Amino acid sequence: MFEPFELDAARRRLTAFGEPAAISDRQLDVLLLLVARAGQIVSKDDLLQAGWKEVAVGDNSLEQAISSLRRVLGARSDGIVFIETVPRRGYRFSVAVTPMASRESDAALDALLAPHRAFVEGRALLETLERDRVRRAREVFEDALRSAPDFASAHIGLANACAMQFEMTRADPAPDGAAIAMAVRHAREACRLDPQSGEAWATRGFVLDRIGEHLDAQAAAKRAVTLEPDNWRHHFRLSYASWGEERLRAAHQTLALLPGFPLAHWLAATVYVARQVLGEAERELDAGLASLPDEHSSGTRFSSVALHWLRGLIHLARGDETGAMAAFERELSSENAGQLYARECAANTWYAIGALTLRRGRRGDARAAFEHATTRVAAHPMAMVGLAATGALDDRAPSAFETSGPGRPAHAVEAAMVRAARLVLAADHAAAGCAIADALASAPPGNAAWLVPVEPLLNVAASPGAWTLALARLRNRAA
Repeated sequence: MFEPFELDAARRRLTAFGEPAAISDRQLDVLLLLVARAGQIVSKDDLLQAGWKEVAVGDNSLEQAISSLRRVLGARSDGIVFIETVPRRGYRFSVAVTPMASRESDAALDALLAPHRAFVEGRALLETLERDRVRRAREVFEDALRSAPDFASAHIGLANACAMQFEMTRADPAPDGAAIAMAVRHAREACRLDPQSGEAWATRGFVLDRIGEHLDAQAAAKRAVTLEPDNWRHHFRLSYASWGEERLRAAHQTLALLPGFPLAHWLAATVYVARQVLGEAERELDAGLASLPDEHSSGTRFSSVALHWLRGLIHLARGDETGAMAAFERELSSENAGQLYARECAANTWYAIGALTLRRGRRGDARAAFEHATTRVAAHPMAMVGLAATGALDDRAPSAFETSGPGRPAHAVEAAMVRAARLVLAADHAAAGCAIADALASAPPGNAAWLVPVEPLLNVAASPGAWTLALARLRNRAA
């Protein structure tokens, strides 16, 4: 400050009596250097460098700038000029300067905090994994972007919220394509705005995996881990996007950083199921179940489903129908907690109950269970096979995986699963095993058909010889 002026270097602003003074950027650069060295002689070369950088200009340009500054500043009442010419040496700012600490208003401080506050609030909502809170998180991040459109973290949050909204509908005949398209757009923008953000790349990996770009998804997740190796979220996303040994490593690294995380235990268990090491899968699931919060609690972080369901399938594969039913009932007890995958998981659980009761010859109970499954996921392919077996559907009708259309692409392995289930129900186990083995032989790398060893309608334990080749290929893919 030099009365009656205030020079704000951060905002690049000169004011007199609180009103802005009109000076050009080059004049401002010259003044900033003079004021910074108040009382000292500043050479013309230094002033030319400050005002014009690498542009070649002569002394005349500097003299004109000094003249303009003198007109703006005027002279003090005591006759002392602000900028003094020192012949053959340069110029000197001859008035005492008082440094002033910059102070922001409460409103300005609150505006600076607002997008960060929104990110914290939105992330907390997302981490419940509950449908209503995910929708609310999307609104929070959209509001944050309206006030701070270049805030990378808000793009990250919105991408995650939109991807989760897509996940709520992924089992439907027409998933929410608009939500996943928005997730892709905002995840990409977050990486552009902050390419050194591990969270941005991890989010991009999650979103790319949702649209089937698995190789790029893994690459993005690996970049996130490289940037921030101690962040458990990045290892979890890498585990989610990977398969086989890489999924196991990433899941176990997640658990090293966040012990007891149920979803990481579940991901590890899926690999062990595909490898047909059911004892290891069981240990992972038991560890995850031990960490679950109260089933009826709401708003907790990382609410989980599917652990009791998969545990029940392992019981059933071993012939323990009582243990299987107990696990399935535990899974269904949390259906109304609002978890984003709860509807899909409940459908899978009811389908498993239908398969179990069909084995017992209770066709009426089986039909009711399969109908419960299709009430939750209308195009549940295996439940529809089960309904056909009970006489409730035409067995010749194509399943969701044998047709294509908007939101319903045909998938060779899933279609083979449906064919195999029909063949098993027709007692042709050898043909069923061949259908899966042939589909796996041409399938791209990944977790396709990982559930076969415990799939309830296939019931591979009943005819193990028919499934030798299919199970060997499945083990190799999960290596």
